[in-house]
Amino acid sequence: MIKKFENSPYARKIEKPWGWEIHWVPDDKPYMGKILHINAGARLSLQKHDKKVESWWLSTGRAMLIIENNKGELEEIEMKRDVGYSCNVNQKHRLKGITDCDIVEVSTAEIGTTFRLEDDYDRSGRNEDAKERELRNRGKA
Repeated sequence: MIKKFENSPYARKIEKPWGWEIHWVPDDKPYMGKILHINAGARLSLQKHDKKVESWWLSTGRAMLIIENNKGELEEIEMKRDVGYSCNVNQKHRLKGITDCDIVEVSTAEIGTTFRLEDDYDRSGRNEDAKERELRNRGKA
């Protein structure tokens, strides 16, 4: 059996209360690639994932990574250009725009549950599993 390859260009923009993200990898892949645009002063939720791991690379602007250290404390790290940052499964983390900024994010697929621990947009405690993410991404939730 000959497998056909899909080579169509792909991108999907998703509006967020803190800015927007562009998914440049189709959802059926075993990994995800995104560009996060964070508005100056805006923060993503403080969160952790039970299965997903993520890495980030600052493309433009200035951003802060707030991430749990080995002592279980949150530390703030101003992201530098040309350096990668990563989090592990169940490691608390959040991103903040110091200025308008763009961050490239790569991760495992959108799997497992995202636990929102704090949120500036009244989504705290509203955890997302794969089914809810699928509905949200299709504009139905």
